Amino acid sequence: MVTLVLVLVVISLLILVHEWGHFYSARKLGVKVEEFGFGFPPKVYSRIKNGVRYSFNLLPFGGFVKIFGEHGEGEGDKQSFISRPPWQRFTILVAGVAMNFILAWVFFSVGSAIGVPQMLDEKRDGIPVSIISVLPGSPAEQAGLKFGDQILEMRSPDVSLRIETEKDVRDFVDAYRGEEITLVVKRSKDVIEVKATPRAHIAEGEGPLGIGLARIIVKRAPWYLAPLEGAKTLVRSVSAIILGLYTVVRELLVRGGAPIAVSGPVGIFFFAQDTRALGISYFLQFVGLLSVNLAILNFLPIPALDGGRALFLIIEKIRGRRINVNIENFIHTLGFAFLILIMVLVTYRDIVRIL
Repeated sequence: MVTLVLVLVVISLLILVHEWGHFYSARKLGVKVEEFGFGFPPKVYSRIKNGVRYSFNLLPFGGFVKIFGEHGEGEGDKQSFISRPPWQRFTILVAGVAMNFILAWVFFSVGSAIGVPQMLDEKRDGIPVSIISVLPGSPAEQAGLKFGDQILEMRSPDVSLRIETEKDVRDFVDAYRGEEITLVVKRSKDVIEVKATPRAHIAEGEGPLGIGLARIIVKRAPWYLAPLEGAKTLVRSVSAIILGLYTVVRELLVRGGAPIAVSGPVGIFFFAQDTRALGISYFLQFVGLLSVNLAILNFLPIPALDGGRALFLIIEKIRGRRINVNIENFIHTLGFAFLILIMVLVTYRDIVRIL
């Protein structure tokens, strides 16, 4: 329950910050903002201040901003979004994305000051081998191994091995493919035993157990360098997410299906549960990554998203005249329906994978 509430609070924060970017830029450019809502209707309470209705709504998830003229109304009114030049409309559209990048940078910077987990390349005594990924449907997942588990020892009926390096784990698993082994792992403050059976035959790109391994240390940046480290993490995160999106699109085109690692709200909940158990630093990095994801996904050139609306502005600039408002609104409606369908399918796959 605590994790669920925390996830709702975090996602609401990311959405509200995004919407505040639109709100702030519109106000600064003199475009009328009709309403800024916390949560979604039905409305519980509202008040008008400086011409803007601030509403508090029953569904406490995210929020919204209603800008006059965003759907084509008020043409000719200087306070209408639709009447503003393309560069101003573009600025208002990208402001939400910019705020999510800024928020991610803040979380990454704070995380750098607290301490960022980093993988070790060289051997160093006393640093345990940790599980950094568990492939869905793998023997490791079926056995109950989790992200963040530290592997201390591995046993077979006749051998017991103290684990010091990733190679120790790989060699032991390879030696006992198809046989049940016992892993002694540290999870948070508890030491537990987990029984698993490595696959005797594996598909390309998969290991016998289906886990990723690394030895991790926590690196802390001085407070005066934390903003710089946060910026570096932001750049790396953007690059990784763009590469991941490319992989998803490639898999869709080549194989006709998205990689199994693609997750929706249910997957986010379980990942949040794992990172929360690992400590505040992991959780801050997780929230920062969510914010970067929201920014990048929102700026994809898909109708209904900010990127799709920005694409229409670019087309308008190239053509020298505006696309018919009714046609544009219809295309955005189709885009929204498509996005809802994708969300439902991804969530369904998350649930099936968990069950």
